[in-house]
Amino acid sequence: MWKDFFYFTKTQRRGILILILLIIGVNMIPLLLFPPTVEPIDEQVRTQRELTYNRFLTSVRKTEAKNRYTKNWYSKAYSPKEIRLTSFDPNTADSTTFSNLGLPPWMIRNILRYRSKSGKFRQAADFGKIYGLTEKQFQELHPYIRIAESFSRKDTINLRMEVKEKYDSIYKYPAGTLVNLNEADTTELKKIPGIGSSIARMIVNYRRKLGAFYCIEQLQEIHLKVDMLRPWLSVESNSTKRININTAGIEQLMRHPYINFAQAKAIVEYRKKKGKLKSFTQLSLYDEFSPADFDKLSHYISF
Repeated sequence: MWKDFFYFTKTQRRGILILILLIIGVNMIPLLLFPPTVEPIDEQVRTQRELTYNRFLTSVRKTEAKNRYTKNWYSKAYSPKEIRLTSFDPNTADSTTFSNLGLPPWMIRNILRYRSKSGKFRQAADFGKIYGLTEKQFQELHPYIRIAESFSRKDTINLRMEVKEKYDSIYKYPAGTLVNLNEADTTELKKIPGIGSSIARMIVNYRRKLGAFYCIEQLQEIHLKVDMLRPWLSVESNSTKRININTAGIEQLMRHPYINFAQAKAIVEYRKKKGKLKSFTQLSLYDEFSPADFDKLSHYISF
């Protein structure tokens, strides 16, 4: 049997143990007689090593500081700019206005370049055709687009009539004549020196949207020169049409040139949460409104 090959007597086992101990003892003799010694490090070598280590730590600190500065500078320079949605005319808005609306610099340059080549946005949908403007961005900006009547599309018949009027002799009022700005139609407005068919229609259309003018200076909002027209126009006080702020819906409120989508939404939400409005003071905490907004709306709002 295989066990017979590995069977040892007691004497044999004792001999094997003594042999193992002798082998270990022989291997330990050199270590006991000649213990290893640690060679002392030369002072110059130690100093050199310390300098190298200190240089390494200094370079690490400089790298961390540089990375920290770069990170802070990058985060400040390229942090997302706060988007402020407000009413704008794509035909007259400047680069700052477009930037506040969240448009990137390259898109702003394209818009300004398009306008510099006599390009015009005739309606809100035209602004949605800008290269790079996504459908989501356009839907967010659409409620704030206000295109002046002077840029509206003209049909062929009106264009021919304007060309004809250019060469026809049209009666003009003599100096000293006053025209009521809130009652005059296009025919009467055209009798004022400096006012033609397009400007007369522009005034009447804007008057209809406002619900009448409360001062002549409002003509600046449709890019007319008030100083030239002031001697010919008069405005009766308290002649504006007012909107009941407690009953009008979002759509009705937005139709007014002085109320944008965000403001109309804020008004309706306030009514739902806190009830009827009694004064503009209740809306003063909303970021959507400014004191100038309240000043203009006071002529067109009733409570």
